[in-house]
Amino acid sequence: MKLLFSYLKVYWKLVALALVLATINQVFSLLDPYIFKHIIDDYVNQFGKHDKSSFFRGVGSLLLAAVGVAFVSRIAKNFQDYFVNVITQKVGAKIYADGIMHSLELPYSVFEDQRSGETLGKLQKVKTDVERLISTFINVLFTSLVAIVFVTVYAINVHWIIAPIYFGTIPLLGILSSYLSRKVKTIQKKIVAETTALAGATTESLRNIELVKSLGLAGQEIKRLNDTTTKILDLELKKVRYIRSLSFIQGTCVNLLRTAILFVMLYLIFDKQITIGQFFTMFIYSFYIFGPLQELGNIINVYREAEVSLANFEEILAVKKEPKAINPEGVGSIDRFEFNHVHFKHPSSTSKAVVDVGFKVGKGETIAFVGPSGSGKTTLVKLLVGLYTPLEGAISYNDKVASNINLDELRSQIGLVTQDTQLFSGTIRENLLFVAPKATDEECLAALNKAALDNLLARADKGLDTIIGEGGVKVSGGERQRLSIARALLRKPSLLIFDEATSALDSLTEEEINTTVRAISKDDHHITVLIAHRLSTVMHADRIYVMEKGSVIEQGKHDELLQEKGLYYAMWRQQIGERKL
Repeated sequence: MKLLFSYLKVYWKLVALALVLATINQVFSLLDPYIFKHIIDDYVNQFGKHDKSSFFRGVGSLLLAAVGVAFVSRIAKNFQDYFVNVITQKVGAKIYADGIMHSLELPYSVFEDQRSGETLGKLQKVKTDVERLISTFINVLFTSLVAIVFVTVYAINVHWIIAPIYFGTIPLLGILSSYLSRKVKTIQKKIVAETTALAGATTESLRNIELVKSLGLAGQEIKRLNDTTTKILDLELKKVRYIRSLSFIQGTCVNLLRTAILFVMLYLIFDKQITIGQFFTMFIYSFYIFGPLQELGNIINVYREAEVSLANFEEILAVKKEPKAINPEGVGSIDRFEFNHVHFKHPSSTSKAVVDVGFKVGKGETIAFVGPSGSGKTTLVKLLVGLYTPLEGAISYNDKVASNINLDELRSQIGLVTQDTQLFSGTIRENLLFVAPKATDEECLAALNKAALDNLLARADKGLDTIIGEGGVKVSGGERQRLSIARALLRKPSLLIFDEATSALDSLTEEEINTTVRAISKDDHHITVLIAHRLSTVMHADRIYVMEKGSVIEQGKHDELLQEKGLYYAMWRQQIGERKL
């Protein structure tokens, strides 16, 4: 809970104000039975001491006082609810925003090892649970404590024996509740774990809906998700049983306590040690005390849920962020970069994915990396953009080592086109502005034109405001890839990377995209890096690096590599056919 207190400290003035308002609300509510006591004892039971005039005057003034305290209590309650809502919304939003911000700054490897949707599920859960806890603490628990203090002072003044009877069993009730609530916490941990796993599984199923429906796997996925849902339901019912048991025990204890107090106070009236007005006042006050006590099970449940969610949130925050230079150097416009004996190994792997790779490239050049699947090509791209950190060796930009520069500045100059085009539900403009928010319509249209998307624009009835479906479902595969290229060009990058940009396309569309890529590569204002499995994509490159098992085993131009009759030659024969040679 220390983490929650650290967030509440930021809004301590609002918290203090809410607690003051809650105190005013509760105290003035408790004054109403006290006024009722005076009406009973000073007027109703005093038949011979007042005439009609004094009776009406006295009772009327007390009733007006009752109306007044109720009015003040109601005003305080309204403001209390408002400020409690402000606190819960601010704290919940801050926790959620911090979680998102921290998650986006985590190393890329964390997301590779984690099911999509789980982190989001945990952040949404902690936001909801914390808001409930803060509201319950102020509106229920704190106001009950105010009532206990008020009633204790009043009970002692009425008769010394009432207060011990009233509050003597509360510690026993608290110990019993604490014991049962530990089991609730254990179950809640399992529920949160299963719920976040379900969120991740559901996200994956919906994201891959095309595959699921195309292969007739909807029934299988429904069964898989339903099995998890059933498991969560069983845990929830188990938790409910414990909470109901807790509530039953609490309710029974409270009723026994109330009956005991009623008996004692009736005897005290019989023995003329307290008045009827005092009896009724204490009886009414019992509802202020025992009502919340009967809800103690639900309060503890809210606390335990928040405790588990905050623990999960702390686990997220405990993951170290992506390492950054303490005093990063500005890299400026990328004119050149170099890999100097770079090695890399995935944490879960026993062998290196990249082995002793070294090369240099300058502005205006186009280089390409080819090789069989698993040869390390895509890993090289992730090293290039800083998603991975070299195990050995160094990567430098403009002769500055990557570990010493501002990665955000570097990445702002990169245009990236991947195999899996990531488009968003919305308009063409929104998809383009995602990477360059300040781009003008003229710049957007120029980028679309460079990416050869004239046909799409001709069909777009609303121009840049034409909506494309999530993932670009209303455009063809080639058009999705061209939109990705246009988006990369819109950044006016110093470094343009095409990572298997045509591998998922048919041969005709591939050739059209290749023509676009070749035209873009001729621009001397940026460095172009091509990653490809199909060699026809990279024939025009200034240098081609052939990779196998993480190492560069051949390099040169297309014709030079064919003459060497090595791996590149073998791949070319396989893809193009011997007659093409």
